[in-house]
Amino acid sequence: MRVLWICNIMLPAVARHLGQEENVKEGWLTGLADRVLFHGNTNEIKLGVCFPVEGEKAGYKEKISVPAGGNKSVLYAYGFYEDTARPEKYDKRLEAAFTEIYKDFRPDVIHCFGTEYPHTLAAVKACKDRKKMLLGLQGICFALADVYFADLPKKVCRRFLFRDFLKQDNLKQQRNKFRKRGEMEKEALRLAKHVTGRTEWDKRTVQAVNSGLQYHFMNETLRPAFYEGQWSYEHCRPHSIFLSQGDYPIKGLHYMLRALPEVLRFYPDAHVYVAGQSLVRYDTLKERLKISSYGKYLLQIIKKEKLEGKITFLGKLNVEDMKKQYLLSHLFVCPSVLENSPNSLGEAMLLGVPCIAAAVGGIPSFFSDKDGILFQGSDPAALTEAILQMWKDPKQQARYSRHARTHALCNHDAEVNYHKLLKIYQNIYFN
Repeated sequence: MRVLWICNIMLPAVARHLGQEENVKEGWLTGLADRVLFHGNTNEIKLGVCFPVEGEKAGYKEKISVPAGGNKSVLYAYGFYEDTARPEKYDKRLEAAFTEIYKDFRPDVIHCFGTEYPHTLAAVKACKDRKKMLLGLQGICFALADVYFADLPKKVCRRFLFRDFLKQDNLKQQRNKFRKRGEMEKEALRLAKHVTGRTEWDKRTVQAVNSGLQYHFMNETLRPAFYEGQWSYEHCRPHSIFLSQGDYPIKGLHYMLRALPEVLRFYPDAHVYVAGQSLVRYDTLKERLKISSYGKYLLQIIKKEKLEGKITFLGKLNVEDMKKQYLLSHLFVCPSVLENSPNSLGEAMLLGVPCIAAAVGGIPSFFSDKDGILFQGSDPAALTEAILQMWKDPKQQARYSRHARTHALCNHDAEVNYHKLLKIYQNIYFN
């Protein structure tokens, strides 16, 4: 069976072959690709992948031999041009690009990972037989647009700092871009026949757009590194809190900052670590000019609540750095205002890190009150209470850790998920 993947990023296997830096985003694609390529030696699936590239590399095509389980497997790679800096804009030329890729690879099944980019709509439109097109649900833009401001003050959402004006990208404009992407997303879903998802929330949300969609349930396979190693209190930084993202309001970093002062009353050594570049640097003129409206709002909370020295932005983390940070943390927190199934929460669970998550979107479908503590989303007081509850009872914390790891190992079982995916492909191919 010839299966073509349409991805938002270049797979690490292709990046390594081309001598390029590997993209650390959407790491679960790496886990799934490794498993498919490992089984590729049995000829169940011939895998092709296509992905956005820079303009001069548009039309890239190559047959690559990649390591797979001690052997070699073949991967067919294609590059198409997309202005990834402006995902709210539809480029009709993408349809022609996909038409050429389809002609060359001749796929039996086309699996598009994610619905939130314009290339998804172009890929669906270019497909003459849409019964063989499968859309994989990730974040759902039209739903995220509705909650994008995440309780921020109106003046923060509307104002323009120098950076916002220069990029024409203040918070209100960011939300509008999400809405435009959401409209393309809805159009793709209305044209599609098959989707794969993994939560009650994503199923309900997309079937409200197209009740005729055939929904295929499948859990995700995460990056191989997170299946090995296990958290222990003895090797963590006591009272350290880790957030995997915080670069825009939906991720809820401001809720964490507003919850932190009360936590510090009980645990003065508490410290928050956030993956990604600092949003709050304001010491030099250059940093002041680069700060966003959201970053300035975070900085205002930090100064008002005297949180200086209590927040560390860790910069860009590769796989091993992320794993190290999980294992060093006393607590992983997901304070997002809306999520489907955040892979960072799955990674933390796999390692047995004590976890707290907002009970929003699809999170309750895979993270239960036996795995950790669910709290009411968008409520800093509820987040504070959850943190204090987790840390006051070490025995319960250990039980959460064990249960979450067991649950995640089941949900993210690479072999089980591969065979489930194969059945979905066969269902589409033979029907």
